[in-house]
Amino acid sequence: MLETGSSAPDVVLEDTDGQPVRLSDYQGSHAVLIYFMRSTSCPVCNRHVQDLARRRNELAADHVQVLVAVPGDRQEAAAWKAKRQIPFPVLVGRRGTPHEMIGLGRKLFGSMQQSGSILVDSQGIIRHAHGATMPTSGYDTKGINAAVKGLRAHA
Repeated sequence: MLETGSSAPDVVLEDTDGQPVRLSDYQGSHAVLIYFMRSTSCPVCNRHVQDLARRRNELAADHVQVLVAVPGDRQEAAAWKAKRQIPFPVLVGRRGTPHEMIGLGRKLFGSMQQSGSILVDSQGIIRHAHGATMPTSGYDTKGINAAVKGLRAHA
């Protein structure tokens, strides 16, 4: 898992239209909050995305772009995004899952997909990094809120 305070790697993901999305694309303009869903069928993860959607204007006011990363393929991600009317870019991995790219994969009785989030400031520094095997613990609202508040202090 990525460490708070470290430089974010320039991860390259793919949106549901097949276009590459790089973390570095946002440097200098926006902070980026990426929420990593365990799966698109996870009801807990879907509630977390709904909360992010409700908070969209609040996060945008703090210059935070929300992205949602899912472990499935592009077609599955696009269908889920359309069905759920997700207002954020939904991303998949180009090779492997987005989760593996930042260390959210865990070997436990086979392979277990984790959920979590990272907040990268506009300078490319990780201000929040959280992961959990249980989806109920994967969305750290207090940690995200504190990190977003901290962005104001670094601005």
